[in-house]
Amino acid sequence: MLTEKNITGFCSIHNGTITKDGVNIFEQQSDLSGLLLAAYQHLQLTYPKFYKMDNLSKLGWLAAEFLLKDTFNKDAYQPEETGVILANANSSLDDDVKYWDSIKDVASPSLFVYTLPNIVIGEICIRNHFKGEQAFYIQPDFDAQFIAQQVNYLLDKNIMQACICGWVDVFEQDYKAVLFLVEKKKTDKSAIFSAERMDEIFNKD
Repeated sequence: MLTEKNITGFCSIHNGTITKDGVNIFEQQSDLSGLLLAAYQHLQLTYPKFYKMDNLSKLGWLAAEFLLKDTFNKDAYQPEETGVILANANSSLDDDVKYWDSIKDVASPSLFVYTLPNIVIGEICIRNHFKGEQAFYIQPDFDAQFIAQQVNYLLDKNIMQACICGWVDVFEQDYKAVLFLVEKKKTDKSAIFSAERMDEIFNKD
């Protein structure tokens, strides 16, 4: 059964700027590591595991933190009712290259554990206790139509009631994260969930 679904929030991290629902909320013109650390400190969190994450996981994790902050009521859903569907173009290449360099001397286990792109989903789910469907796709470009198809199926079939979906990509200093919160409910700021709306938001910057 088809149900109405809404984008109840969105967040992007790109070119040193973090936006939420189209409003700039944080800016730091530095390299990627500096931006990620400054953004984490801006949130005033105590989550020691953050420091062990790779850049892809930090980027996606932070985008999810900003997206969900003061927006998402986790208590409205069972853990199995919220899932995460993400995509990128470079998979875990940023870590693959670093790991390959490390094996010339002594292979780094701390790098090896991040040589899968879906680890970022695990970090988001562990933090938020999400236990719903999860998938990570590798695509040359952001394919909003494909992502919308996956999310629509999962929510229409009542496999999930809410979903974080979007794009998280890192390679060296080239990075971009755009996440959407999709729910069946409406809010004052929500917009109908569609591939066209996701494309519009994704391409704004």
